[in-house]
Amino acid sequence: MTLKAELQRLRDLDWRELDVREAGTWPISLKVICHLLVLGGLFWAMNWYVAAPRAELLERARSEERELIQRYESKAYQAASLPTMRKQMGELEARMAVLLEMLPTGVEVPALIDNISDTAHDNQLTIDFIRLLEPKPQEFYTEQPFDIQVQGDYHRIAAFLSGVAGLPRIVTLHDFKLVPAEQTDTLRLSMLAKTYNHRSESQP
Repeated sequence: MTLKAELQRLRDLDWRELDVREAGTWPISLKVICHLLVLGGLFWAMNWYVAAPRAELLERARSEERELIQRYESKAYQAASLPTMRKQMGELEARMAVLLEMLPTGVEVPALIDNISDTAHDNQLTIDFIRLLEPKPQEFYTEQPFDIQVQGDYHRIAAFLSGVAGLPRIVTLHDFKLVPAEQTDTLRLSMLAKTYNHRSESQP
């Protein structure tokens, strides 16, 4: 039977009268189509029940592999950078030690105030007051503020500020207020000075 005749039989076929029990009498082309459909269904089922789970496991394994490689590269970089990091840590600790030495202890605060007073006298300033305020505990240090008010001419006040900034202990200056002093030809400087005490872990 020719292909043309087989296709004609397929076109003339009444699909409503097809009976699976009479499949042996179906046209060859219809049998081929049915076999292809069955094979396609079997292939899809095998892929769904067998290949798909394995593909998912494979993708998961590849993802874990990429993550492990990234971790390895990170650890390798850290290991290679360890000598440099240790050197930098040593430098930071040395700088921290120098800064801590510049912070006055609690018993040194009165001596620091004496140094500020001496600096004012050295620059021929009149001290109205140097008043110690309540300390303010912070997380790693205690802030010790005090008010300062002095009188003198502009250049001597500038020299006084420079001298305070150059003291061996750390002192920061804030809230400057410079106004003419009453009934004199001088200026009055009011400001807030702060020094800091390092808080050890044992301190509350």
